[in-house]
Amino acid sequence: MARRRWPAWRGVLARSAWLALLALLPWWLGLPLLLALAAVVTLLQHRLADEHAALIRCALRWGLPGVLFALQRALGGDAFAWGAALLGALAGYTLLAGLDAWLDRGQHRALAAAPSAEWPELAMAPIGPAAEIIELQPPAWQVAADGLLDPLGGRVAYRDGAYLFESGGCIDGAGAPAAFSPGGRWFAAHLRNGRGVLLWDRLRGRQHRLRGWRLGGWYRGQPWLVRRDDDMPLALSAVLGDDDVEEA
Repeated sequence: MARRRWPAWRGVLARSAWLALLALLPWWLGLPLLLALAAVVTLLQHRLADEHAALIRCALRWGLPGVLFALQRALGGDAFAWGAALLGALAGYTLLAGLDAWLDRGQHRALAAAPSAEWPELAMAPIGPAAEIIELQPPAWQVAADGLLDPLGGRVAYRDGAYLFESGGCIDGAGAPAAFSPGGRWFAAHLRNGRGVLLWDRLRGRQHRLRGWRLGGWYRGQPWLVRRDDDMPLALSAVLGDDDVEEA
């Protein structure tokens, strides 16, 4: 940890030593030195390496307080001397801020000239998540009078409106037409009165008796429902208003 902090402390010590050096020198030696550094970074900005230019600009910011301290010491250190030093600090840092802005003008121009999307591109850009094309797999209805083959194994017998599964489970109050989802997780059958559909989530052990709905098809192993042939199909979660319906 001490090794990592040493470079930062070394920079602080170097800046402090520079400030103290200019504070100890006569102001009429320190001020020309700062002016010479400002002239170098201004006239040779395109020839200097970035780290050298940054070093000179740092030297100007830290050297100015040292020169001002030397100035107030030369003026006697009284209230007038401190007032002159404060005025010099105001004028000096104002000039340094203008110098920094002038030296950084190329970066501001590059940012201003960066290509941006025109308004027609922004108007035609898609908003929200990408659209998804949903193609339903039609249900394969079977007449259960002679029994059904269970995709998960075994057979399913149909007796007096009840489906008996060899793998375990019984569904009653359903009509003869029945269908399984492609993966076998879902079992669907018409309600006995023919005005709805019965859905059984075999994985989670849930039954849904939906009156007025018909099974429109399967998508990603999940049932999608319609009321009429021309209606847009809806996922079971949308029909139930429940987001806790998982995909197979």
